[in-house]
Amino acid sequence: MKQNTATSRIVSELRDRIKQGKLAPGDAVPSARQIVREFGVAIATATKVLAQLRREGLVRVEPGIGTIVRGERAPDLSRARIVEAAIAIADDEGTAALSMRTVARELGVATMSLYRHVPSKDALLVLMADAALGEVAVPRPPRTAWRAYVETLAKLQWEGYRRHRWLAPMISMTRPQQLPHGMQHTEAVLFALSNLGLADRDVLRVGVALLGYVRGMAVGLESEREAERDTGMDQTEWMESQNAAFAPLIAKLPTLRRLSALDQELGLDTLFETGLKLFLDGLER
Repeated sequence: MKQNTATSRIVSELRDRIKQGKLAPGDAVPSARQIVREFGVAIATATKVLAQLRREGLVRVEPGIGTIVRGERAPDLSRARIVEAAIAIADDEGTAALSMRTVARELGVATMSLYRHVPSKDALLVLMADAALGEVAVPRPPRTAWRAYVETLAKLQWEGYRRHRWLAPMISMTRPQQLPHGMQHTEAVLFALSNLGLADRDVLRVGVALLGYVRGMAVGLESEREAERDTGMDQTEWMESQNAAFAPLIAKLPTLRRLSALDQELGLDTLFETGLKLFLDGLER
């Protein structure tokens, strides 16, 4: 894909800083948000800049630190380091950009060396998903207040999906993977619902439906990120750019025309909160 002018200009600037020694091996390069502030570009452009610098082999992600200038010494390999590097790539570029080769390049090692720790890309994806789900500890359930607890669990999962937008599409509700940390979340939800007096069969169905609702809403987070990268516009900007095209269609639909005239937030966070409230209201009644 051809880089746009802003991306090329910033890549060239940071490349020069590295080659001139202004950014030495091991130094942190500007983060995506720092690039936004320094160069006045969108976050999508900043993300493309860092991805290009990684593709050129100039920088790598150091787990717990950020993107740093690549040095000569390759890091010690472990399964945990491989998973952390893979998560960093997926967080920045999505799983479409992820391969054993890109992870090896990120870590500065030969691709075949990864297979001593992770047997395949599919296995790596499962390890990534479980590591991402394990970032937030499941809180201890209270003896009462089931609704507040279930709501907390759902929101913790939502925040995890927001932090790792590739995660929701990775998880299957019909063919579940072996994800120990994910199963802890499932256990907590089912335990809380078991105190409602429902039959066990209903507890299982309701619990899986709730988990599926959160995951299903979160799938849109990744597609929205990809759309923002492709268009350079966030959801609000894109909707404004489409007003003229949608106007003749909406004009023929009176209910939609009336409701679309309302000034209200329809982002994924708002829709998630609305659906969760309705779900819990239904259970409570």
